[in-house]
Amino acid sequence: MVDSGARVEQGILARLDRIPVWPYPRSILVIVGAGFFFAFFDIVTIGFALPVITKQFQVSAEEASWAITSGLIGYILGSFLDSRIADHFGRRVSLFISVAFFSVGSLLSATSPDLGWLIFWRFISGMGIGAEIALVTTYMNEISPAPLRGRYTGWTIVAAFTGFAVVPVIAFQLVPGYEWGWRVLFVAGAVGGVIIAFMRRGLPPSIHWLLGEGRADEAEDALVSAEALAEKRFGRSLPEPQAVFEPEAGDSGKRLLFLLKPPLLNRLILLGVVWFVYYVGNYGWLTLAADLFSTHGFSLKQSIGSLSLTGSGFVGGALAAVYFSDRVDRRISASVLGVVWGATLLGIGFYASSVTIPILGFIASFTIGFVIPVLYTLTGESFPTRVRATGVSMSDGLGHLGGAFCGQIVLGAQALYGFQGAFVTMAITGFTAAILVVFVRKSWIRQVE
Repeated sequence: MVDSGARVEQGILARLDRIPVWPYPRSILVIVGAGFFFAFFDIVTIGFALPVITKQFQVSAEEASWAITSGLIGYILGSFLDSRIADHFGRRVSLFISVAFFSVGSLLSATSPDLGWLIFWRFISGMGIGAEIALVTTYMNEISPAPLRGRYTGWTIVAAFTGFAVVPVIAFQLVPGYEWGWRVLFVAGAVGGVIIAFMRRGLPPSIHWLLGEGRADEAEDALVSAEALAEKRFGRSLPEPQAVFEPEAGDSGKRLLFLLKPPLLNRLILLGVVWFVYYVGNYGWLTLAADLFSTHGFSLKQSIGSLSLTGSGFVGGALAAVYFSDRVDRRISASVLGVVWGATLLGIGFYASSVTIPILGFIASFTIGFVIPVLYTLTGESFPTRVRATGVSMSDGLGHLGGAFCGQIVLGAQALYGFQGAFVTMAITGFTAAILVVFVRKSWIRQVE
């Protein structure tokens, strides 16, 4: 039996999900995507700074890798705390908090006089990045009509991976030739983040969140505005709304305990393990590749130069995800690309050269650009609205424990088995994640209620 309040909620969501075009100003995609751009920009700056930091601070690569670890531990904490704020006080508030943390942390990372201070400020920056990534994914899932969710989440991640692509190009110009070059990378990310914070004042509210808070009148107002713009853009009357499925029985609201018992606990564990395994190799490639190539006999300029040629693969993969995400089963596409990722890393490990690194590196970057938005969309779809931000952040946060210790794992494999051992270890994570993602049940993947 569905009460009148639930019928109103279902009716509003059915009207949102039947909209066949983007129902907001295009500038919203730019604003959200730009925040993602600078967050992802900040993620990889440490990887290109690492070879120089080890010399300037007179520490080993293993010691310097704790700056990566601290950033990703901060990511986990920031993602969780900000997601709780998002579930209680709204998505827009949390999006301001996230960009403030990674901007301040990145700016002060640039002033670090030694490794200890760098580790601390990377922790603060990581808190903001973790919050940003989890909240943007949740926000885009909720403001997008269901049939367009993968596409428009994908567009924001195109912007994010453009940040990945730009860093090695800038780093190639700054890091090898100037002792302060790595500091400028951090400043650039911080300045961009501050600009984005001011731009976010006009973001539309999440209709899903408003309904979850019992604010149906505000949700109705937001939807009417979206429908008016969509109908103008569509050029004719919008389709009739279709029925949506009812809210889950036993939904106990925003309580964290709701996530920590079946059936959501099963989803949380599996998705967290998928992210954990994948991120070991993913962050190994993103943050350690330049250092691995340098220790394998390539000069710092050769290493960064080769990696700068691979960056467009991130953007290409994200664009492919935009096109295919809503057309192909996300579980299958993520699994196939995970296998390709693993095979590519094996190729780099055994056949690294100035010719093969740009080619195979482009393929590796392409798979990252494709898999990340698909997995984020899949994760967001697996949790109900009232705990979605927390569910995404906890799954992704558990996963980032793998990324946090990628330095210890990958560099440990290098110490034991050499350059090839490091890349074999990263490749294994790709094959394992490809198997695990298939176990995500189709019944979990819902029209976002």
